[in-house]
Amino acid sequence: MNYRSFLFSALFSLPTLASAQTAGAPTAAVSSEFAPYNLGDFIRDDRFVDVKISPKGTYVAATIPLSADDKTVMVILKPGQKEPYGHVTIKEHNTHVAQFWWVSDDRLLFTIGERAGGLEQPVSYGEIWGTNADGSKQGIIAGARVRSGSAASGRARAESASIQMVDTLIGNDTEVLVAVTPFAAGEIPYTSLERMNVFTGTRKPLARAPARGASFLTDFNGQARFASGLNRDFKEVLYYRKDDKSEWKLINDESVTGRKMSALGFSADNATAYLQAEEATGPDSLRAFDIATETMKEVARDDVVDPLGLFRAVGKRYPIGVAFWGGRRPQFVYFDPDSADAQLHRALQSNFDGAVVSVSSATDDGRYAMLNVYDDRNSGELFIFDTQAKKANRFMSRAEWLDSKRLASMRPVYFKSRDGIDIDALLTTPAGSSGKNLPLIVHPHGGPFGVQDMWGYDRDVQMMAAHGYAVLQVNFRGSGGYGKQFRELGRKQWGLTMQDDLTDATQWAIREGVADKDRICIYGASYGGYASLMGVAKEPDLYKCAVGYVGVYDLNMLWGRGDISQSSYGKDFLAEHVGKENLDASSPNKLASRIKVPVFLAAGGADVRAPQSHSEAMAKALKAQGKPVETMYYSTEGHGFVKDENQIAYYTKLFQFFERHIGGRAPVAPPAKKK
Repeated sequence: MNYRSFLFSALFSLPTLASAQTAGAPTAAVSSEFAPYNLGDFIRDDRFVDVKISPKGTYVAATIPLSADDKTVMVILKPGQKEPYGHVTIKEHNTHVAQFWWVSDDRLLFTIGERAGGLEQPVSYGEIWGTNADGSKQGIIAGARVRSGSAASGRARAESASIQMVDTLIGNDTEVLVAVTPFAAGEIPYTSLERMNVFTGTRKPLARAPARGASFLTDFNGQARFASGLNRDFKEVLYYRKDDKSEWKLINDESVTGRKMSALGFSADNATAYLQAEEATGPDSLRAFDIATETMKEVARDDVVDPLGLFRAVGKRYPIGVAFWGGRRPQFVYFDPDSADAQLHRALQSNFDGAVVSVSSATDDGRYAMLNVYDDRNSGELFIFDTQAKKANRFMSRAEWLDSKRLASMRPVYFKSRDGIDIDALLTTPAGSSGKNLPLIVHPHGGPFGVQDMWGYDRDVQMMAAHGYAVLQVNFRGSGGYGKQFRELGRKQWGLTMQDDLTDATQWAIREGVADKDRICIYGASYGGYASLMGVAKEPDLYKCAVGYVGVYDLNMLWGRGDISQSSYGKDFLAEHVGKENLDASSPNKLASRIKVPVFLAAGGADVRAPQSHSEAMAKALKAQGKPVETMYYSTEGHGFVKDENQIAYYTKLFQFFERHIGGRAPVAPPAKKK
């Protein structure tokens, strides 16, 4: 394949910073006929994964998915030129450029990884690679697979360690800070902080973490000030120090306080650090840690959701506030609401027709910022914003073939569980529908602990809505984003109160008139697959069908099958959150006699998180009871299907299954590819 031609055709011609057409609110071309979307419209690769502008604005780097080759490549573009300036393509199958950083205006570092099924981002190998903007001096510079002469300079050394980026050290074109964690069997190792040359990969040790499996947070002078990791009981600890020459001080130990605390970032003058702290009740708080006095105080806290994270000033490195985001649109709380930075950020949020605007990268001088604009019906559009002229120029769209006016809106809904717990949920109804008396798919998330369904664009939800279904996503107890107390309510509640929350949500949708009570199906993946099968076992008359995708269906098998039980940390998790008592009573494959409705199970033979044997045992139990069950297995797929042809086959069968049992629109297959 001629990658230079392919990458150019994938991205089309790109504007110069000065000549790009001024853009207002993001829109998409409107089809006059509103023809139904086919499955390929949703499964099709986005035009890009990530895009970042270089420190001086000379180049733009973008990662581009190529599902046909099972790769993610990187292209370096010089705005105004007709062809890519440079590119990175790794030959091996299932090899993806995972993350990348501009370390100077002509040099990038990046990681390579594999995409495990079901994960949006590739998992890094723990190696650092480098390339110049023109594609020269390209190769691995640090990590286990370095061989003599294989690095960009030929001087790097192979080692048995994972190497992760910590700080690109703005203003330093030749060095970065990395965290180095040795590969070790048994105990979690200690991590060291090291300064690494961006061409040779040679390093100089700077500090050893005071805790195992640690990560570092640096200030704006490039000094590591916080380190967070685990103690021997697998509880989180947080340490602080004044500078690189000072000793580490323990400021929070979860074993003692019973709560976690993490460091998020520094103020522009490094005088204040911002920490997220779990509270005894309710959501987490954001605290300001005074560097001079080493005291802290609460500066922001929402009544419902945890802080999502800090957000930066437009075109600048420092944070100006904290975002709160869950089953609703983002809410921004500014540290100084009257500052010029806050006013500009607020103006951008209001100038894009209600979409969310975030800064993905910026030039070092702050002149140009890359804006990512998205909402529940738009997966993302990029704009280059001139902070001096206050002008936004459209750059590219992630998926311009999807018309936002034809997609469905997602809205937050709330209800009380049977025992009085406030539950957040998200309801999506088909575009153009009345929102009433619809076929409904209850769609529990995976995890389950710490995972949260959030307002925003969701490919699978949009796909279901495009086929005529209302979709209900429930942040049942145990979900993340609502504080420790809410998460702990789910402990050892598999099939019990966690399941009751899904039942209560379904009954809420019936009472509100959203759902036709005779046309409701429950469908989820991973833990969501478990919850779907447990739902029809526990409430045999509530649903008309159930789908389990890469799910687990026998809680006893969690202790012996799959990768969770293979580590000390995983065993500790199972002991605390699942337990070993009375598991048959909460295992769907032991309750097959109670299931009355048709079931569809799909799994991957290479899945190490929820092995295919779970689905096989569930199907066997249903067949033994004479219950209708359909299956789909792919031997090479993992925890979620990745190959386009397998996704098309799966979703075709899924929507055919839904249509037979609760109505809706039949799936439209994508057009055949030209030979």
